[in-house]
Amino acid sequence: MEKSLGKVLVVEDESKLARFIELELRHEGYDVVLAEDGRVGIEKFYEEEPDIILLDLMLPELNGIEVCRRLRKESDVPIIMLTAKGETMDKIAGLDSGADDYITKPFAIEELFARMRVALRRSANSNDNNGNVLTLHDLKIDISRRMVYYKDNEVELTKREFELLTYLVKNKNIVISREQILNQVWGYDYIGETNVVDVYVRYLRTKIDDKFGVKLIHTIRGVGYFVKDDE
Repeated sequence: MEKSLGKVLVVEDESKLARFIELELRHEGYDVVLAEDGRVGIEKFYEEEPDIILLDLMLPELNGIEVCRRLRKESDVPIIMLTAKGETMDKIAGLDSGADDYITKPFAIEELFARMRVALRRSANSNDNNGNVLTLHDLKIDISRRMVYYKDNEVELTKREFELLTYLVKNKNIVISREQILNQVWGYDYIGETNVVDVYVRYLRTKIDDKFGVKLIHTIRGVGYFVKDDE
């Protein structure tokens, strides 16, 4: 008997689409658990402890954004949002709630598989960090606990904000292009609005630079972003 590639929780209220995804995932080698609304999705998460979640944005009972927010308080399990909406702000809302990625319906099943593999690989790599702590001036990033502090103040970041900040600090004093950030932080050859990087840099500046009166993230116009440790 072949080893399972992992357990997938599919939270989707369109029964035909849910069944299609289930059959394709099982054929690929995944175990699958289905939930038809947001509340059941949360219940199944605690009962089944999935390795990854495919989460529809528009759901009965609780929508995908709220489900994602609640799960992020408890777990770093990879979450890929499934949405019929193509507007940038809907995508940003999904990512800002803690989702690792999004895919817009209708989608090619091969693309979904590819994004799942990336999310699972990144999650496994993240779990390999054993108590690593990064520091930059008064900023401290506890990688294993996924917590950030400025002096003695905890800075609450979404999963994506945390990963972006960690990537910048790991590469301090190096100017990193938007394309490099997209490939490393978003985890695949991103096709879409490149200004998503600018949006997330702005989020970080609001939560750190503006709040504590510091200049953490620097911009090189037309090139990219960097942090430096020589101030």
